[in-house]
Amino acid sequence: MTHTHEEDPACEVAHGGAPAEGTGRTLVAVFASPVADCLLRFGAELGFRPILLEPDPGRHLAGFTAVTGLGDYLDATADVVLTDHHREEIGPILRDLLKTPARWIGIMGSPRHTGPHVRALTDLGVPAEEIARVHRPIGLNIGSQTPPEIAVATLAGLIADRNARPGGFTF
Repeated sequence: MTHTHEEDPACEVAHGGAPAEGTGRTLVAVFASPVADCLLRFGAELGFRPILLEPDPGRHLAGFTAVTGLGDYLDATADVVLTDHHREEIGPILRDLLKTPARWIGIMGSPRHTGPHVRALTDLGVPAEEIARVHRPIGLNIGSQTPPEIAVATLAGLIADRNARPGGFTF
């Protein structure tokens, strides 16, 4: 049986015959960083509505409007990624994010040691079951080391999750 790309909407998109549909999902990168820049640029290409949450009004990323506080964009479609685990405000920001209906919240960091967000949230009185909602590490395990690789791994993990797939090469 012969297959033409006109019969398959995904194939039509892949060949440039139709625009990719929006995912109806919001991608929130917290903190202006090189990873946030890649994450938001690539995320926009993948149909996410990109938002930069940067509490410091002096920091920004070219091409993205930064919001400085939580808002109605943090709804059940929001996937939130903290792109810097060294910022002092990770505790209060995560505490407040955990009170929103955001669908998924993660923070970058190595799985080889406990993330600083655990102590920061514990010190703020956040219960352990709430702290456990914060994903870390994030993304697919592809050995990413550069900001673009970290963004690709993170977005691949979010896409796999969105499509109820395990990620990787298991089909």
